[in-house]
Amino acid sequence: MEFERKEELEEHAVVLDYLPTGKSGAAKSEPTAILLGENKFTLLEAVPKLGAILKVGERVYIGKAERDKIALIKLRLNYSELTEGARNELPKAVSQIVKGNEPKFVDVFNRAGPINIREHSLELLPGVGKKHLQGIIKAREEKPFESFADISARVSLLQDPVKLLTDRIIVELKGESRFYLLTRPYGKPHF
Repeated sequence: MEFERKEELEEHAVVLDYLPTGKSGAAKSEPTAILLGENKFTLLEAVPKLGAILKVGERVYIGKAERDKIALIKLRLNYSELTEGARNELPKAVSQIVKGNEPKFVDVFNRAGPINIREHSLELLPGVGKKHLQGIIKAREEKPFESFADISARVSLLQDPVKLLTDRIIVELKGESRFYLLTRPYGKPHF
């Protein structure tokens, strides 16, 4: 019997940094791209195809089928291995992915549940305390949220939901969390 993998692999990624001559100090000088997967925010190092030019912020296909710009996914990176340019681009790229997949991330607010008897997963979002948590739960019980604008309109004094999610994703990517709600922990090497 073959084991069926439940977890989805990364299909697309956003280019965080492109180094046409490779990383400084690398044994082999080859073009290198630092990528952020769109599904589970996996940080990857890749080799572009010969002659391919990548732009920071560009969306590229990295799935199993024929790739147009990426020749090879070399390895998975952790946050500390990112270039300075990739670190600077990361918040913008995460925000772009969250906005581009609004239904998926609005669903986080609709479906999030308790972690244990004292802590709720929504409290892991920076800036969400007990009062905001009660407001979110009460509003979603009345009617599920339909958009980020709906969340902002129905939960008083809540920060921008996209910013809350972006900040949480970056905390998880940095490895500064006990719980991983939106990203794949670094210890699981799946692309």
